[in-house]
Amino acid sequence: MIRTITHMVLHFAVPGIAARLFYREKWKKQWLVMIFTMIVDLDHLLATPVLDINRCSIGFHPGHSYFAIGVYACLLFFPRLRVLSLGLLIHMFLDYTDCVWMGM
Repeated sequence: MIRTITHMVLHFAVPGIAARLFYREKWKKQWLVMIFTMIVDLDHLLATPVLDINRCSIGFHPGHSYFAIGVYACLLFFPRLRVLSLGLLIHMFLDYTDCVWMGM
């Protein structure tokens, strides 16, 4: 339970910290964009069971595949998509840390 709560708090806090660090003028807007990237978790609807707190998302769900992560990294090179890319990469990093926490 603690792991799940910590994981969810980090999904809101870390993008907020990144927005404050990199986008001081418009940090609230950029934070909301990065929070919106949690929509990538809709790919969990394709899995059975939909939610399994003991499953590592990285490499399992389509939006969490290594190919998708590579695409998210490439988006950093496009200034208009950089915030979206940063949000997705933060999301993937946090999901990866959850996998490490599980011992996977």
